[in-house]
Amino acid sequence: MADDITSDLSKLDFASVSPEEFARIVKKLSTKEIKELAQGELRTRVLSEVFGRMEKQFKAEAAGSTEALIRWKIDGESEVVYETLISGGTCTVTEGRSDAEPRVTLLMGDAEFLKLVSGNSSPVTMFMTRKLKIAGDVALASGLTRLFDIPKA
Repeated sequence: MADDITSDLSKLDFASVSPEEFARIVKKLSTKEIKELAQGELRTRVLSEVFGRMEKQFKAEAAGSTEALIRWKIDGESEVVYETLISGGTCTVTEGRSDAEPRVTLLMGDAEFLKLVSGNSSPVTMFMTRKLKIAGDVALASGLTRLFDIPKA
């Protein structure tokens, strides 16, 4: 089954998939299937597209005067790091780790990340079950979902 899904997803133009469609795709996949799929070029494309959309999904009015660097560490076949800088009512996403000190660091696996950003998992439940680890400002981390337009599957 995972091979069929991998084949289908590898042909998909993620840029043309709406956040709601993406949420439905993720909802249909088990954690095991996501882990099997989250490898190589497909993993890179999916993470790049998700983080690439983060700036568009940002709700500046909800951020107010929030100033924060959020470091995302996604574990899988290798660790991938992205950083989200919220400053002056804008959101800027960069790939890789900077020398700046993050206000909060979020660490999770591929499946947990995709479920979180697609609205298919509760961040509180993920934290309580240790599928999401948080270092730094836990209060900021707990409010991140209100700063972004999270799709619903």
